[in-house]
Amino acid sequence: MKNLIVDATRDKIFLTLIVSENIYTCSHENSKINFEKLMILINDFLKVNSSSLDQIDVIYVNRGPGSFAGIRNSLATIKALFLTKKINYYCFSFEDFKGFEEVKYEDVPSLCEQFKIKKNLINPIYLS
Repeated sequence: MKNLIVDATRDKIFLTLIVSENIYTCSHENSKINFEKLMILINDFLKVNSSSLDQIDVIYVNRGPGSFAGIRNSLATIKALFLTKKINYYCFSFEDFKGFEEVKYEDVPSLCEQFKIKKNLINPIYLS
């Protein structure tokens, strides 16, 4: 099973790919230019790690709180992947995982299951 985690809510865009026991990560500057090419960044990241969108089983996307532009662009990109590639997604927030102090990206899939985060539901949390 291959899981992709996308987080564009902070000062960097973080991508994490979990393949069985292996975890691959990268980050990019959180900028308007990178928001506009988020899909290119995702494809390049997967290619570098010998994967493709066709091999991704589930995508986890951080819904905030954080940057309005980062949240909007990452949610729109993931929703487009759901509609075109039929890849299910979970929108999580680190605030969803109460009781866990330092959550790592690789923990997100099991925590979404444990906290019963709903699949294919978008509910962004923007900072004002």
